[in-house]
Amino acid sequence: MLSQICPKLPMRNKKITRDFYLNKLGFKEFGSDDYEGYLMLEKDQIQIHFFEFKELNPKENYGQVYIRTNSIEKYYQWLLDNKTAIHPNGPLETKPWGQKEFAILDPDNNLLTFGEAIEE
Repeated sequence: MLSQICPKLPMRNKKITRDFYLNKLGFKEFGSDDYEGYLMLEKDQIQIHFFEFKELNPKENYGQVYIRTNSIEKYYQWLLDNKTAIHPNGPLETKPWGQKEFAILDPDNNLLTFGEAIEE
């Protein structure tokens, strides 16, 4: 019966988070209402929600989301063309568990890992 999941990640500054996801990752805002201390973003078939946590210490934030895609190389190249920083330990590579993956850290140190199953 479950049909969707929308992770909720912490953000210190709504403007900075919005700018990063819209301009660096190609997301757009979801909905027409603007809620104080809350942000809803979407890209293609996924949504990520953010809640304000002004006292968040990014060095102590372990927020993580794994995002599946069916065009990882195309999106990875788009990010590179858009000068989006890829995690230093997370460039696009094939993993032993049958996934092509790469990772990005957002301005609040939330880890976004993108993955696509490798067809054999």
